[in-house]
Amino acid sequence: MSSTFSKPAALVPLVILAIRASAATCLAQPVPLPQIRQNGATRQLFVDNQPYIMLAGELHNSSASSVEYMKPIWDKLGAMHLNTVIGTVSWELIEPEEGRFDFSLVDAQITSARARDMRLVLIWFATWKNAGSSYVPRWVKADRKRFPPMVLNIRPNAGMSSFLATYMEQQGTGPLSPFAAETRNADARAFRALMRHIRLVDPQHTVIMMQVQNEAGSLGDSRDRSPLAEAAWAQPVPAALLSYLTKNTATLLPETRELWARNGSRTSGTWSQVFGDSEWANEAFMAYYTGRFIGDVAKAGKAELDIPMFANAWLGPQPGQDLPGQYPSGGPVARVIDIYRAAAPSIDLIAPDIYVEDFKGVCAQYARSGNPLFIPEARDQVGNLFWALGRHAAWGWSPFGIEDLPPEGQVAQAYKALAHLLPQLAEWQAAGKVAAILNVEGEQPQPASLGGYKITLAKSRGLGAPAPPAAANELPGNVTSASRAMPNDLRPFALVIHTAPDEFLLIGANGDPSFTVDSPGLPHVAIASKDEGRYEKGKWVPGRRINGDEHFQPALPSAKIGLLKVHLVRFE
Repeated sequence: MSSTFSKPAALVPLVILAIRASAATCLAQPVPLPQIRQNGATRQLFVDNQPYIMLAGELHNSSASSVEYMKPIWDKLGAMHLNTVIGTVSWELIEPEEGRFDFSLVDAQITSARARDMRLVLIWFATWKNAGSSYVPRWVKADRKRFPPMVLNIRPNAGMSSFLATYMEQQGTGPLSPFAAETRNADARAFRALMRHIRLVDPQHTVIMMQVQNEAGSLGDSRDRSPLAEAAWAQPVPAALLSYLTKNTATLLPETRELWARNGSRTSGTWSQVFGDSEWANEAFMAYYTGRFIGDVAKAGKAELDIPMFANAWLGPQPGQDLPGQYPSGGPVARVIDIYRAAAPSIDLIAPDIYVEDFKGVCAQYARSGNPLFIPEARDQVGNLFWALGRHAAWGWSPFGIEDLPPEGQVAQAYKALAHLLPQLAEWQAAGKVAAILNVEGEQPQPASLGGYKITLAKSRGLGAPAPPAAANELPGNVTSASRAMPNDLRPFALVIHTAPDEFLLIGANGDPSFTVDSPGLPHVAIASKDEGRYEKGKWVPGRRINGDEHFQPALPSAKIGLLKVHLVRFE
């Protein structure tokens, strides 16, 4: 790849940085790169050679574009017990002129996070952001011949997708075409320069992971109709994709297998010959070329700093967005994970942004086929955090607009409770000692099976149990109506950890645990003791022994996060 720095002035600060970084490295032991490893039954993110769970939050899109704006936010994030902040890097701000770079905003995030012993996941806002191209530099926006947009036949009167596609087209921020080599090369050069800079200024690896693009794809139409796209549609399906499908036939996801089988699972032919002419065929076509673009950008960055990189998805199909184009067609949704793997081997995982009600179903979709679960954007419903960690050994869950949330709210409470369990919680995940309970209205409650028992959690209003306070469903703290903060999660939920024989730790809210025997031996079980408490630096510090009148109150408190250690006894 040709040098990113086409103008000599850009080389000077990098030479200085390289000297400084080299000197610092010589004085200290090398810090291992963040990496993905198999650990027991799970694939986990390792940071500093230890499994790492992200207690994360994603900033609003524009927050990190101003150092002054971020100053009060950093301390607030520390008060909320985050160990990881998902920040942004905008192509338009780091390369305002082609070949000239300004990384001051990146440096500010790294310095501020490092000062608070936090890690960073950075989002590369570049060619695509939410199915548009608003974050490309002005010199890219101005040259439509060199950097052509998609040509879309926007469906008339098709709801929000048509409105957004039309609006972006009118604003000149419609999605750029993934078929344009000049766009891909310019994006990749900038990303490579960014990763080179991070390598030089961040030998401690404050930055642990990169998101490449954001919610890529096309709205309003199921595929690009530009001349470049039409030419690719008429060409044979790339050998890399057909080879992947052939080699992995037995393990393909059902959606991929079904689409390929419609025309006889052909191993050669054009896109319409192999996949047909449906909107699903269009989505596969766009997924391959969008994925290849994203993969090429990631590959360029990894050549400088080989840390885990992922692509995130605007979900689809989802309620009200049933067809490609109603959600971004070509984006890394669950049904095209196989196609992304073929097109973008440099992408390590696909991550869902979850704003739909069926949180459990989405997690199950994205935890298939060995894809590690990480949720970079979500609503701040804390029960969902515990479900992801306990059911799917998730790497993390991240409310969007984290700076909107109150420092005394449920997210902060949950992160405070979990912080003292890290990295031990990750080891428990790897050993299969963690489960989750989340009771969703309208669903039959499902027990967790763990340690020879089935565990359920029920909202209790027994003898002596006070009703939840009237304000329990209100937003705590000084939170405005314009914020993204949600009311407290009043569903019964818990992370359940099998800490020793006949011993369980529960972290959660809004209910009482009960246990039934699920293993050979004595047929009955009773709770011998229930203790409130907390963890400090990995060690259990007991609080009250719950008995007597308090035995009839909810063991896990209403609206607040509590910890409970339960010892069981089995008998005839």
